[in-house]
Amino acid sequence: MSVKILKKNKQEIICPPKVGEIVEGKIVASEPNTLFLDLGPKGIGIIYGKALYDSKNILKSLKIGEKILAKITDLENEDGYRELSPKDASKELSWDELKKKKEEEESFEVKISGANKGGLLAEIMGVSAFLPTSQLSPEHYPRVEGGEAFKIIKELQKFVGQKLKVKLFALDQAEEKIILSERACLTEQIKENLKKYKINDLVEGKITGVTNFGVFIKFGEEGLEGLIHSSEISEDINKNLSENLKINQKVKAKIIEINNDRIYLSLKI
Repeated sequence: MSVKILKKNKQEIICPPKVGEIVEGKIVASEPNTLFLDLGPKGIGIIYGKALYDSKNILKSLKIGEKILAKITDLENEDGYRELSPKDASKELSWDELKKKKEEEESFEVKISGANKGGLLAEIMGVSAFLPTSQLSPEHYPRVEGGEAFKIIKELQKFVGQKLKVKLFALDQAEEKIILSERACLTEQIKENLKKYKINDLVEGKITGVTNFGVFIKFGEEGLEGLIHSSEISEDINKNLSENLKINQKVKAKIIEINNDRIYLSLKI
């Protein structure tokens, strides 16, 4: 046995490969529906069947001699090869990168691919992501009178194809769920601007949205936006809210609560 083979065997004993491990391999041979990879001291790997089909986009431009990362899915098949999945490796590395982005509270852009009544859809590193309406910036929040679902969807569909700046709000690798937040990108600036205001301050602003649950107004030089809940509007006005309060109408309101980056006001001055 050559010194080189002995050295490889020794390394494999010290660091034996295991299922779930991500390894680098060099493509050494190709057969119909099968690729063989040299994994160095970790043996010979094989990509075939469903793993090959699932990874076709990753593999399509690769040639013999090129290297690729793959996850070990079986230590030894009936022919003695390590079964590999490049797609599984790509997914895991994507999740590692996503976790890092969340820990560092990194802002980044996503392209919106779809919408439903709950929010916007996107994809990050091959993983589906969701941006709920509650996590949209005040500027992009759909102010729909009556809260009718089809009207909300119509408003949200305007963002399909656009890029929005977001942060990661929640991650669940086991469930493959990613929740995004556009609001989070604005939070620090909003908190800084809110230091100028306190409970019971009176502000004057313009109505930016009228909904079945209340009215949004924008006020101050900073363009802060707050919600006047329907319970903080007199019964007389509430009876015919859309007639009494209209977009761009100027109103005076009192700040009754500041909760993190959210401002709540009252017309009951």
